[in-house]
Amino acid sequence: MQEDPSPYIPLSAANLHILLSLAAEDRHGYGIMQEVARQSEGKYKLGPGTLYDNLRKMLDTGMVEETGKLAPDDDPRRRYYRLSGFGKKVLKAEVARLESVIQHARLHLRPAPGDRS
Repeated sequence: MQEDPSPYIPLSAANLHILLSLAAEDRHGYGIMQEVARQSEGKYKLGPGTLYDNLRKMLDTGMVEETGKLAPDDDPRRRYYRLSGFGKKVLKAEVARLESVIQHARLHLRPAPGDRS
């Protein structure tokens, strides 16, 4: 498994949202799409092609793992995914990067003394 998340930072919007959706619990593909829409208040929606293309790449890099679990009434074709330890490292590194971006933006967007905008 990889240790250094820096080659994957910054994350694409799709990867960021997928990893965030898996941070709380294991989910199947449709559940990931629903959670992304919920977390973004409907402003970001993943289509199946984008979702599964990105999941495949994240499985290959070790950010995400298939759980192999099935719920009792689930369709046997349904796959569940979880955030791996490496995926958590990548997500934490991206969150730290975004916090730094926001901090810099706030500094530069702070109104100058006497500025009314």
